Amino acid sequence: MTMDGTHALITGGGTGIGLAVARALAAQGAAVTITGRRAEVLEAAAGPGLHPLVMDVTDEKQVRTGIAQAVAARGPVQICIPNAGIAEGRALHKTDTALWRRVMDTNLDGAFLTIRESLSSMREAAWGRVIAVSSIAGVKGLKGAAAYTASKHGVVGLIRGLSADYLGKPITFNAICPGYVDTEIVTRNVETIQERAGVDAAQARAMMVEANPHKRLVAPEEVAAAVLWLCSPGAQSVNGQAIEIAGGQF
Repeated sequence: MTMDGTHALITGGGTGIGLAVARALAAQGAAVTITGRRAEVLEAAAGPGLHPLVMDVTDEKQVRTGIAQAVAARGPVQICIPNAGIAEGRALHKTDTALWRRVMDTNLDGAFLTIRESLSSMREAAWGRVIAVSSIAGVKGLKGAAAYTASKHGVVGLIRGLSADYLGKPITFNAICPGYVDTEIVTRNVETIQERAGVDAAQARAMMVEANPHKRLVAPEEVAAAVLWLCSPGAQSVNGQAIEIAGGQF
């Protein structure tokens, strides 16, 4: 498969899943815009085919102007990967409005803004793929993380609604729902679990490993491989799906 001349845009593209997807697409010839809030992280990640763009998905103006700049530089966005997200778990009775809004602003509103602005140019192209990175929490309830679960369910709902809107057109919309992936988010969650469960770091990490049915963390490259498949000619009839990459059934 070659993606020469294809422009892909990935939010949260400087680390973890986003960077793995960006590198996989660039290896196939795509010009990939990677966005994030931290310039130093993006610059460190930049390489052949990867173009850094500082952009905060919670800021509507930044999303609008940033994606317009990327389109001007590399052409219409044909592959849109809303990936930027935060994972914060807290019991609902301890969840204040500030936490709720922070999670929704990044995980759900950020995906909405990214897709909306990308579609403006994608609709003019003859082909497009929107692949949102949700979570296994987008299809099941995650204990102790009601806000996160709601935000990721919202992403899946957004994707399904858009897939219905664009039936018969050359643009498909799908969500990928990984289990626990071996990224910085898992590393950061160790401290949260330690505090909440009263365990040490090794035990906290083991709890996340055990939560995946196949008893290991998912590699970011496994998610990237699914993205490549969704962009391939054989996946043109896959639309409106929430694809679980979690090591088994929940």
